[in-house]
Amino acid sequence: MQSYDFQGIESKWQAAWRSNPKLAFDPQNLDNAFYNLVMFPYPSGSRLHIGHWFNYSGIDIFGRFKKMQGFNVFQPLGYDSFGLPAENFAIKTNIAPQDSTAKNIKIMNEQIDGIGGMFEDKYRMITSSPEYYKWTQWLFLKLHKAGLAFQKEALVNWDPVDQTVIANEQILPDGTAERSGAMVEKKMMKQWFFKITDYAEDLLDFSELNWPAKTITMQKNWIGKSQGTVINFAGENFEIECFTTRIDTVFGVEYVVLAPEHPLLKTIVPESHMDQVSEYQNQTALKSEIDRSSTELEKTGLFTGAYVTNPLNGKKVPVWTADYVIYTYGTGAVMGVPAHDARDFIFANKYKLAISQVIQSDSDLPVLEHGTLINSDKYNGLNTSEAITAISADLKAMNKGELQTTYRLRDWSVGRQRYWGCPIPIVYDPEGQVVPIPEEHLPWELPTDVDYKPTGVPPLGSSKQLQANVEKIFGPGYRAEFDTLDAFVCSSFYLNRYANHADPSQLATEEQMQKLIPVDLYMGGAEHACMHLLYVRFIHKFLRDQGLFTCNEPVKRLIHQGIITKDGAKMSKSKGNVVNPDDYVNKFGADVFRMYMMFQGPFTEGGDFSDEGIIGVLRFRDKLLRFYENPKELDATKESDYKRELNSLLEKSIKDYENFQFNTVMAACMEFYNFIAKHGAEQNGLESLIQILAPLAPHLAEHAWHELLGKTESIFLSQFQEVDKSALVSNTCVYAIQVNGKMRASLEFDTAAEKESIIANVSQRPEIAKYLEGKEVVKTIFVPGKIVSFVVKG
Repeated sequence: MQSYDFQGIESKWQAAWRSNPKLAFDPQNLDNAFYNLVMFPYPSGSRLHIGHWFNYSGIDIFGRFKKMQGFNVFQPLGYDSFGLPAENFAIKTNIAPQDSTAKNIKIMNEQIDGIGGMFEDKYRMITSSPEYYKWTQWLFLKLHKAGLAFQKEALVNWDPVDQTVIANEQILPDGTAERSGAMVEKKMMKQWFFKITDYAEDLLDFSELNWPAKTITMQKNWIGKSQGTVINFAGENFEIECFTTRIDTVFGVEYVVLAPEHPLLKTIVPESHMDQVSEYQNQTALKSEIDRSSTELEKTGLFTGAYVTNPLNGKKVPVWTADYVIYTYGTGAVMGVPAHDARDFIFANKYKLAISQVIQSDSDLPVLEHGTLINSDKYNGLNTSEAITAISADLKAMNKGELQTTYRLRDWSVGRQRYWGCPIPIVYDPEGQVVPIPEEHLPWELPTDVDYKPTGVPPLGSSKQLQANVEKIFGPGYRAEFDTLDAFVCSSFYLNRYANHADPSQLATEEQMQKLIPVDLYMGGAEHACMHLLYVRFIHKFLRDQGLFTCNEPVKRLIHQGIITKDGAKMSKSKGNVVNPDDYVNKFGADVFRMYMMFQGPFTEGGDFSDEGIIGVLRFRDKLLRFYENPKELDATKESDYKRELNSLLEKSIKDYENFQFNTVMAACMEFYNFIAKHGAEQNGLESLIQILAPLAPHLAEHAWHELLGKTESIFLSQFQEVDKSALVSNTCVYAIQVNGKMRASLEFDTAAEKESIIANVSQRPEIAKYLEGKEVVKTIFVPGKIVSFVVKG
């Protein structure tokens, strides 16, 4: 084989693809467009890691496959460059985030080009550029005008390491911040929010989504729809509103509990109890929400000294505060029914509170199941369902409650007390009133005269440049908003901007909005299920309601890539098992690395990286090239088998590409190669094999297509050969031959052969006859087309 200069060949074809207008996305032909999108990377590290490589190779393989099916593929890739990851990298390296981000993007661009992907430079969008974040600010103003961007005093999640507010979705199950690892604290702060809760019901409609079931379930659970009853318990000059799904147990209420953060505690606690309650609030603030919600850990509480009255029986019950009630869940208050709630039962026993059974049962307390009411006045004898309807109606008539649907979902906290983010397009007049910045002043630019290191105080507050700009436009006495926007706002609409990102006058053209959206295929990590993927749906539905879109969802089909491990473990610097993709690309070439990464296992599951595995793929590449340099003529006696193998390759590979089963496409290519290496091939087989392999190994395929098969146009402008279904029908079948249950041979017979003829033939075959000689055949089992089995003795 001639020496294969993979570096020269890969550079040659990457340059050829960039200069070939026929391979570029055609914005004038949107009727045939296929929008093939991968979640864009944070330029928060200096290089792409192997997870990026796996992801971007995968999306490119699918894009090239679609290109060869005749689609006008739109496959952009930009950078999600605002936010904490990039800012913290800047702090770590002591380089301003503008400079570190630009440097990292330059390096990553070179790496992405080296993948050999169809990512066009002209669509490489950067969210920290004023040209982009003008539209982030435009979106904020649209939401604000609609009443969906608003400020309120709220209990927020405070990251003490990153010194900023974070959203609920950015907290891990153990109560730590997803990015910094710090234990999240609670603080009351005035914050900007997006009213995502207005779209809770709309977001529960998944009927138009071809998404993984697990992701849909995660979003459904995060939104957390509950149907129940709101009830008001009156105290002296105050009311406590509780939500319950079991209003049928209301006659069993023995106490009411407020979350330690509940603002009512400031006004209802008598002086005699104030010190104790304040101390308890301070203690609870040190606990994570996960610990407080856990069924494993012991719950604590404190009597506040206040009382409320049950509106249905007039019973006066004490008001407690307890750590198991979370202010941001429901109303931040619950009615304690120890006879019919496991947590309340434990709490009541611990603090020696009364327990009253109101659901009939022979079981021990607590009785958790539905049943017939007892000790419940006029509602006695009703079952749970009947009682919920009747009691809720009576509460409504009394103006003390009603049936209500609630959601676990909370409004999206979007303000961040950090520097490297999109400035919020708001100023405050001399009286402190909110004034939206007019659109003609967008982009409202991020100043550069600040210290971006976190102190807990918004860095923009120290900017003289920003204040001068405010006074120039609005006059003395006005001041800017100092918070910046959560980076998830930047990524919530970016898929709408790619195609039109060079046009400063409109987010996208009407044709682009109607024909490119929803995205045909979107790829990214499952960890974004309740953050980015929820936010992007919310923002799309909002823009739909603003008249920009007619479709209900931003993305049709969603694929989650798997995880690449090393030696069975997740890669990390501390374990010393991090794989640097550049090392392997430099040693073996992008094609071999792409093929190996996809051959490890199903794309949606990932695989375990090994050096031995990549050598096997390298050998396959070299064997394939040798064959194409000196192809073997097809053995005429194998014509039928050849046609069957070729069409089987085509049918299986096209189906498997569509299902992201790239590993089995590789396996099918290897199987077909083994066949033609032994029996030879015709021109159509040589062409089809290299076409099937092309999305996986694009440079190798172009080289073989042009240099070894004599083609003149790019292989990616060719289309797959049609599958000949008739060739897949075999005239023969293979029988498994067994003797006393042990497999002894596999023999091929004509499908029309008679049973007696097959058995006689098998019996005389030398490889079987030796097991039958001198023995009595007591039974012969024949399964047409599958098995001949002899049972012998002697």
